[in-house]
Amino acid sequence: MLEQIKTFLETLRGDTPAQPDSRNPDVAAVALFFHVIGADGVVDEVEQDKLRSLIVQEYGVSGDEFRKLVEAGEKADRESVDLYAFTSVLNRTLSPEAKVHFIELLWLLAYADGYRHELEDHVVWRIADLMGVSSRERVLARQRALAASGLDDGADAAGDAD
Repeated sequence: MLEQIKTFLETLRGDTPAQPDSRNPDVAAVALFFHVIGADGVVDEVEQDKLRSLIVQEYGVSGDEFRKLVEAGEKADRESVDLYAFTSVLNRTLSPEAKVHFIELLWLLAYADGYRHELEDHVVWRIADLMGVSSRERVLARQRALAASGLDDGADAAGDAD
């Protein structure tokens, strides 16, 4: 409770906390990135590379700021008990269009290893649902990510039950 008050006061003063936490939209997003790439139980180098490139591309961070964001996101994902803590933060900060874009980023991560595993599919579906992204928009985002990944429909092995 004391930490929440301290963070609130720092926010009012315009200070940023020394260590980002899961109430920060960027940390929440990165935590969900980690959750998706870890959903199938295997995080390989190509997924880690895609995660790093997405963070740099989408958040424009580098160096120490990049390292802190990645560490905070990974820690938040490890310590989380549900997805709601992260999606609720993003729901408060993202426009409907940005939510769809975020789901597309999750699909890009799901396809990073060349294959969409059914557990990754389920996690992205659940996140999209919690963020109020419609089934139609989720499927269209998945199709755009598949095309952007340069993979054929065979990589879409989780099926098209959407």
